[in-house]
This record gives sequence, structure tokens and C-alpha cells, in this order.
Amino acid sequence: MVNLSLHTRLLAVASIVLLFFFGLTGLVLDKAFRDSAESGVRERLQTQIYVLLAAAEIDAGIMLFMPDELPDPRFSITQSGLYAQVVDNRGKPVWRSRSLLGSAFPVTDPVDIGQSRFTRTKLADDSGVFVLGYGVSWLIRNTEQRYTFYVATSLDSYLAEIKQFRRSLWVWLVAAAVVLLALQGAILRWSLRPIRQAEEALAAIESGEAETLTGIYPKELQGLTNNLNQLLVSSRAQLKRYRDSLGNLAHSLKTPLAVLRSATEKETDIAAIRKTTQEQLDRMSQSVDYQLNRAAASGSMPLTAPVAVKPVAGKIVGALKKAHRDREVAVSLNIEDPVRFFGNEDDLYEVLGNLLENAFKWCNKTIHVTAHNISVPETGRKKLELIIDDDGPGIAEADRELVLARGKRGDETVPGHGIGLSIVVEIVELYGGVISLAESKAGGAAIRIEF
Repeated sequence: MVNLSLHTRLLAVASIVLLFFFGLTGLVLDKAFRDSAESGVRERLQTQIYVLLAAAEIDAGIMLFMPDELPDPRFSITQSGLYAQVVDNRGKPVWRSRSLLGSAFPVTDPVDIGQSRFTRTKLADDSGVFVLGYGVSWLIRNTEQRYTFYVATSLDSYLAEIKQFRRSLWVWLVAAAVVLLALQGAILRWSLRPIRQAEEALAAIESGEAETLTGIYPKELQGLTNNLNQLLVSSRAQLKRYRDSLGNLAHSLKTPLAVLRSATEKETDIAAIRKTTQEQLDRMSQSVDYQLNRAAASGSMPLTAPVAVKPVAGKIVGALKKAHRDREVAVSLNIEDPVRFFGNEDDLYEVLGNLLENAFKWCNKTIHVTAHNISVPETGRKKLELIIDDDGPGIAEADRELVLARGKRGDETVPGHGIGLSIVVEIVELYGGVISLAESKAGGAAIRIEF
């Protein structure tokens, strides 16, 4: 199949529709003009019938008589194109105009009195004519005599008129079609210009000349171009996170490796070496977990389907209850089914998993989880507001700023909240959200997230 451009496809379809429309218009106008022309011929012939009726007389009261000179001189000129004939009720001619000399009307059935019959036929000399017959009756010697008056006109003038009209009609229609096709092509080219502009912008991005789609686009394309720009920004941000995480991981492993090298070279006590090795391995494991989780966070990604929050929270709570089966923890999920998270499902699992794991670790008996969607008027999008509170010891107000500090590595976090809460902070900031700590009604920690 030939891969045609949108411009070519639209122009081809528009051309076919336009040509079909003009062709149909031409046929309709041609038919209307022919009908109008035939109606005009009929009216003129009807007028001639009335002229003949006015001139007819009854000679000596016994027979129909037509004068030699009629109002229209064409009746007296041979082959003038205007002919007349009168026949009786048996179809026998009783009078013919001089113009009909050497020819005759074809014999037809008489026309009813007061009625007319308009036909297209041929004379005896094979010339085409329009014929109008009109039936009348005369009272002659108290006897009704029926006659049919026929008037005919040549088709030559009618056909010439039709030919001239068709020539003018199709010349104008073709000229109009050419102009409209040219105009349609220009309009399509102008209308599709934003698509070509977007194509050029994408080519500039591929060649490294630009980082995002630039320019002003119509509202039909704004959603697409905005999402593509967000996708490009998110992809670059994620790539940067991967690189930064690898660099941070390499940096964070230098110290533990140096300590291990020093212990193996200088330490002679096996127990001390084991202790040092275990400490540094734990530290290295924390650093690896932290940096991998930080790099895996997706952040706000366009063109992704929203995630239902309640099923995710239910799965995490079920898993944590099994892990803490020795404790009777009551978890209240105040989450309606329509509540959605407009982001990556793995990020939602990471945030809820870390927060609920901390809540299970520090609570006494109860945990409350509340979630609902809020609208952002500036962007027209929706965000998720998530509140998790427990009845544990809580977080001292003096420590809250330290707990939420950015850039903490595995060996710099607060015990009990460290890596997990640091990852939550990273993910929330990737979505442009906010996180805050407060005291719950039960005296424990209350964490509110909007992202």
C-alpha cells in the first residue's frame, strides 16, 4: 500500500468530493435548464394555438376555415421551423400551414376537448420537432364537430440553446473546481503546518539542536506537544537520576571498601575483622538499597494510566500484617474506590510500603490511612492526598526537619526512619509534591503527602 502524506490524502479526498459535487451539480443544473427550456417552448406553442383558434372561422356554416395570412408569418414560409395542422376526430387533416409543405405530422390519437398534449417527435422528412396538440369542438349546424389543433417548432433553436448553456456551464464549473481545489490545497497546507512544525521540532531534538518542542501550536495539538515535552523532561530527569545514583553509590562505597582493606591489612584479631566486615557490609547494603530505590523512582510521567489506590494499600497492609502477626495492629483504610494516583504504580508501592512499614514498626495498636483526590486549578490535573497516622510515640518536633532533610545517604539517616523515609521524600519531590509531619490525634506521627 502506498504511504501517502496527510496533505495528499486530504487533498485527494477533497478533490474527489469536490469533483463529485460539481459533476452532480452540473447534471442537476443541466436537467433543470432543459426542463425550463421545454416549458418555455410549450408556453410559446400554447400561445400559437390560441392565435390559430382566434383566426379560425366556420366557412358558410358548414366547415372549418383558416385564413391564408396568419399573424405569425412563419406559418406561410416553407420549412420555417414553425408548423401547424388541424385534424378532425378521425385524424384526417382538414388544414395545414404552408410551412408544412412537403411534410406532415405523424398520425396520432385525437386530443380530448380542452386538453393538451406536448410531445417530441419527428416530421415526415425526419426533422425533429416539439409538438403541442390541443382538442376543441365546434357546433356546426347543431352538430358537435371535434378538432385537434397541432403546432410544432423545430428542435434546432432548442438544441442550440442547450449546447450553448452546457458549454458555458461546464466551463464555469471546471474553472470553479480548479480555483477551489487550489484554494483547498492552500488551506490544507496552512492547516497542517503545525504538524510539519512539530516534525521539524522533533528532528531538531533528534539532532541535538533542541531539548523540547518549541513554538505555538493549536489547541488540538497542545495536549500532544505538552505531553511529549513532559515525557522528554521526565526521561532526561530519570537518566540524570540513574547517573547521579551510580556516582553517589560509587562514592558511598569508597569509605566501607577502604575500611575493609585497612582491616584486612592491619587487623590481626579475627573477631574484630568479622565485626568490621559485618558493619561495613551492612553499610554497603544500605547504600546500594537507597541508591537503587532512588534511581528507580519514575516521577511524574505523562501518558500513563492512573492507579487505583485502595487495592495497592490493601495488598501492602495484608503483607505487613503477616510480617507482624505477633502484634494485633488495627488498620483503618478510609479510601474510596474512585481515588486514583496519577503516576507510576511502583512509586505508589514504594511510598505506601515505606510509610506503612514505619507505622507498623512504631505504632501501639492502630493505624489510620486516608486518601482522596484533589484538583489543581492551575494545571487542570488531579493529585493524591495521602494521610497516615498512628498511635505510637511520634516524631519530636525538633527532629522533623532533620528527618525530612534531602540528600541523606544510608549512613546519614535517622534510625528508624532513615532510608525508607528518605526515598519517600525523593519520590514526592519528583512529582512536585509536598510532605509534612505532624502529631496525630492519638499522639503518634501523622504524615501528610500531596503528590
